[in-house]
Amino acid sequence: MKSVRLTFLMPLLALTLFGGALWMLHHALRAFHYHDILRQLHSLSPLQILSALALTALSYLIMTGYDRLATLYIEHPLAAAKVALTSFISYAFSNNIGLSLLAAGSIRYRLYSTWGLSTEEIARVISFTVATFWLGVCTAGGLAFVIEPLAIPAVLDLPLGTVRPLGLFFLLLVAGYLIVIMIRKTPFLVAGWQFSLPKPRLALAQILVGTLDWIIAGSVLYVLLPPATSLSLFHLLGIYLLAQIVSLISHVPGGLGVFESLILVSMPEVPLDTLAGILLVYRSIYYLFPLAVATLLLGGIEFFRKRALAGRIMRVAVRWGVALTPQLLAASTLAGGAILLFSGATPGVPGRLHWLHAIVPLPVLEISHFFGSLVGAGLLLVAWGLQRRLDAAYLLSAALLASGSLFSLLKGADYEEAMLLGLMLMALLPCRRHFYRRTSLVNEPFSAGWSLMILLVMGCSLWLGFFVYKHVDYSHDLWWHFALTGDAPRFLRALVGTTTLLLLFAGAKLLRPLRQIPGLPRAAEIEKAKAVIATSVETFANLALLGDKTLLFNDSGTAFIMYAVEGRSWVALGDPIGGPRREQQELIWRFREVCERAEGWPVFYEISHNTTYLYLDLGLTLIKLGEEAKVPLAQFSLEGKARSGLRYSHRRAEKEGCSFEIIDTSKVSQLMPELQNISDTWLSGKNTKEKGFSLGFFQPDYLRANPVAVVRYKGTLVAFANVWLGAQQEEVSIDLMRFLPGAPHATMDYLFISLILWGKQQGYHWFNLGMAPLAGLENRPHAPLWHRVGAMVYQHGEHFYNFQGLRAYKEKFDPIWEPRYLASPGGMALPRILTNIATLISGGAQGILGK
Repeated sequence: MKSVRLTFLMPLLALTLFGGALWMLHHALRAFHYHDILRQLHSLSPLQILSALALTALSYLIMTGYDRLATLYIEHPLAAAKVALTSFISYAFSNNIGLSLLAAGSIRYRLYSTWGLSTEEIARVISFTVATFWLGVCTAGGLAFVIEPLAIPAVLDLPLGTVRPLGLFFLLLVAGYLIVIMIRKTPFLVAGWQFSLPKPRLALAQILVGTLDWIIAGSVLYVLLPPATSLSLFHLLGIYLLAQIVSLISHVPGGLGVFESLILVSMPEVPLDTLAGILLVYRSIYYLFPLAVATLLLGGIEFFRKRALAGRIMRVAVRWGVALTPQLLAASTLAGGAILLFSGATPGVPGRLHWLHAIVPLPVLEISHFFGSLVGAGLLLVAWGLQRRLDAAYLLSAALLASGSLFSLLKGADYEEAMLLGLMLMALLPCRRHFYRRTSLVNEPFSAGWSLMILLVMGCSLWLGFFVYKHVDYSHDLWWHFALTGDAPRFLRALVGTTTLLLLFAGAKLLRPLRQIPGLPRAAEIEKAKAVIATSVETFANLALLGDKTLLFNDSGTAFIMYAVEGRSWVALGDPIGGPRREQQELIWRFREVCERAEGWPVFYEISHNTTYLYLDLGLTLIKLGEEAKVPLAQFSLEGKARSGLRYSHRRAEKEGCSFEIIDTSKVSQLMPELQNISDTWLSGKNTKEKGFSLGFFQPDYLRANPVAVVRYKGTLVAFANVWLGAQQEEVSIDLMRFLPGAPHATMDYLFISLILWGKQQGYHWFNLGMAPLAGLENRPHAPLWHRVGAMVYQHGEHFYNFQGLRAYKEKFDPIWEPRYLASPGGMALPRILTNIATLISGGAQGILGK
């Protein structure tokens, strides 16, 4: 509940601060007209624009130093091109979407995980870049605030007169960081993660790169100021950093409105209309231009991929482009919607309108303006669908961008706007393959952050329109005034249209039937699952018949996911069962939606190496759990010297009076009392209790669903195992294995060997021996932390679990080993997720510590 309240409280707080920022802007610019600001925009010289662009490029180049230093810190070398691309995409995306550190961290998780960095290494990279970011803020801000302390605006109502005390505090923090690094030699432990301090030389490089980044970013705004402005760079830098810090604290995406309002009230040396125009240019150059470049870069990658002209760097870019294309296209589409809405809120260029009116009738111009704004609102909505990889969102976005370009030309000959939307369309069209989900946009849950983004764009459009037309006297006749110069009436009609569209969409989402989160399956659902399991080549699907896991079916009922909930972890067991790959993809996304509605973490336990790309699309992190042993039955035989041990065990058991038999499902019920007795005796002798989730337990209905392999000793039933049979005779496996204490020593070996020989005789291809936990993990210096810890536990953890013994036992059957993975959110959530999984399997917290 705390998480749910925080999810909605933070966007509400950001919206409140954004409203306050708009009020400050309105108050500061109340004496100016929209045309005053436009005149100041035209007063900027080409040299100033080019200088700002050059400094922006230099700033983003310096930002790559954050990640470059981070890879040196974790001692995991990566190609400079990979690091530079990751940094550029991260900052181009996060600077515009907001919550920059969190958004950049998410992108880094997605990119670096595909290049072999472990969850722990990525967490260390992110912590290092965050530290570099704030070291730069503290150093640059401390120097600026101390050298030229600026007065704190009275409107902020703070107890300090100047920011010099804040500057001294910032410099003390930096000095303290360096002192700690020189004194402390041992790593810090934070929530189970180990963070070692960088070496002094690396720490100095952090401070240098971070400080230089902020100075260059502030210089972009500085070169746009009028040449006659009596304002030093350090004085401007102090104002700039103070506004950026407040913007970060506000959580308003990109600091939109908050940054501008603080700059306006803090720089009386520059006329307000001039400063407002400069801030518009600054946001376009420093924020929107890099985002446009990143989006076009991805579109170009897709184009060249289809032309098969990609070289080595292009192939690297394709790998991260697959993961980030939907996110960047969503961001650019959102920006396209904002452009259309802002254009609809401002008057057209008079000269262009008169020229256009000569060839286009007034009704066409009016309709184009109205529908252009509707298209803008529509782009805000479908952009979320692009991020969620919906095929309908791709088609709608393409149609809306094309129509938006047309309406831009017809409503005011805005060819710049039409070209920009056209470029967005060109970047989108080659990326069709990334949008494969066939589901309704209305049924897709909107996050609180995206809803906030839509409200902010609409709020900006509303404020801009009322600011532009504040000198127009309102009357009821305005709504019905149609004229070439009737910009204000057109804005009002477009405002009503876009608001109505958004309200209708919100109403449709609120009135849609609420998806109930199902409980444990009933008998009818178990029967439905049986039909799907009968078509599955994966034998682990039979674990759904235990009834201890919730079943999530696709719409056609041909595939399902089985899962259980522990804490915030919603753990799906294995890959989806049944159905073609495309339906499995959609089912995985649906499971994620169910988790999001409950504020849970989507977790997939023991997934195959063949399907890992499906989970990377969701932004999940992969860690290796172990390896699964599969015996190729066509090559299996007891003949030859290598199999002498198995041959001896099998013959000895038969000589001692053991016999093997497969009991058909129709006859299992007759043996149920004997099976129950064997199971109870086995549990009592082992001083343990039943497990669950990924392990079967004794349940009569579960055992009746499949054949049972039994071993009799001199006619008495002494051991059994339930047999899983895969479809198309692909695979045989067993789950529940129990035997009496008085059974011969080699009884279970005899059961295994006999069942493998039976499977071969029946024409099956594989015998699945199950997974060996932590097997195949390597303890090398540059291996991921999880691999190193797992390898250490595998080698020295025999007191707790027979890791090596289990691997050795399965190895004598000469299996082929295939890796199995966990797909889950990374970072600090991972230790809790692993604990939750252990609790599910052990049947409770006590089962983790006990048997």
